[in-house]
Amino acid sequence: MTILKSVLLFALAAAAEIGGAWLIWQAVREDRAWWWAGLGVVALGLYGFVAAFQPDTHFGRVLAAYGGVFIVGSLVWGVILDGFRPDRWDLIGAAVCLVGVALIMFAPRQG
Repeated sequence: MTILKSVLLFALAAAAEIGGAWLIWQAVREDRAWWWAGLGVVALGLYGFVAAFQPDTHFGRVLAAYGGVFIVGSLVWGVILDGFRPDRWDLIGAAVCLVGVALIMFAPRQG
């Protein structure tokens, strides 16, 4: 159950952070209305709160592992919303990141 909770929180955090950054990108680079950037700032703030609910108590571990989730989530976001097509190196890199996430968050530890 803890692993499922952690995975769901990582997915929600990725949606908030990547979505917030994307909204700001749209406002600045794609000439969308200013309030897109405002929504992006709110989403980025929500990301910080979501990350704080991870079951692991170590900030550094959670944020390090989230880095891998962010990488994979960014590629997925690009595919869905920007028509990005990852090449084999993108996919291999994403797989390596997810292995790293699993090792950091879920490897058996002493104590």
